[in-house]
Amino acid sequence: MSERDYEKTCAVPDLPDCLPGTAIEVVRPGPPSRPPEHALFDFDGTLSLIREGWMEIMVPLLTRHLLPYARAGETADSIAALVRDFVTTLTGKQTIYQMIRLAEEIRLRGGTPRTPHDYKAEYHDLLMTRIAARRQGLADGTLPREALLVPGSVAILEGLRARGTAIYIASGTDEAYVLEEARLLGVDLYAPGRIYGAQPDHASFSKEMVIQRILKENAVDGASLIAFGDGYVEIADCKAAGGLAVAVASDETARSGRCDAWKRERLIGAGADLVIPDYRESAPLLDYLWSGKA
Repeated sequence: MSERDYEKTCAVPDLPDCLPGTAIEVVRPGPPSRPPEHALFDFDGTLSLIREGWMEIMVPLLTRHLLPYARAGETADSIAALVRDFVTTLTGKQTIYQMIRLAEEIRLRGGTPRTPHDYKAEYHDLLMTRIAARRQGLADGTLPREALLVPGSVAILEGLRARGTAIYIASGTDEAYVLEEARLLGVDLYAPGRIYGAQPDHASFSKEMVIQRILKENAVDGASLIAFGDGYVEIADCKAAGGLAVAVASDETARSGRCDAWKRERLIGAGADLVIPDYRESAPLLDYLWSGKA
């Protein structure tokens, strides 16, 4: 099952309509029909900031690979713009899809590309070099977990668990690394045995598959599900299943507590019901989900 492409299905309001006294934007008024029994979280950018800055690695790398195949009239700048555009468009899907697109672009220009898995391995090696100090700091305790968690992550996870909601994590990052980084951040404790990530055969994993598994194994319908994510895939998949989707328009670099404008527009377009910058206002958010009141 392949992951869905981005499709703008909903209009984006110019100005947010927020719960009183909060930054919690209510895109579609009205609380959920019942409190969520199952909560699915994306990982990178939604809970974890370990891989913040990944695009600064991927775009130059893919540009470097595509540049030798530039067509007449294409420049280094136009190639870089093309790469940034398709990397951005595919953000939210498994990393391999961006590498598949690179191979396609090389082939369109008459070249013979390496395999997408080769490009992914090279990218991953460079990214791991960039984040090695972060991972080591978490491992040896010299870097506090809070420094690499989206603000308020523990509060929202604690709040959901206290209300009896089962928590799941699903990521387009390779599963072995999601498991390791979730452990480094301590969030694995909230989703024991319920953390999923990309597989060597990318067609064998998708967030839609995880959602369908949750619903089937628990014999519930989509109204029992809530999804939190900063990528369009989990938002669109949750809505397609009949769940409530919370867009986490996180400012990963500055942790400013303000919504990232690009994420907000993209995620509302994908169908998000609520938009939050992070989880600093988890208490009123949970109150709204359970009682419909701020």
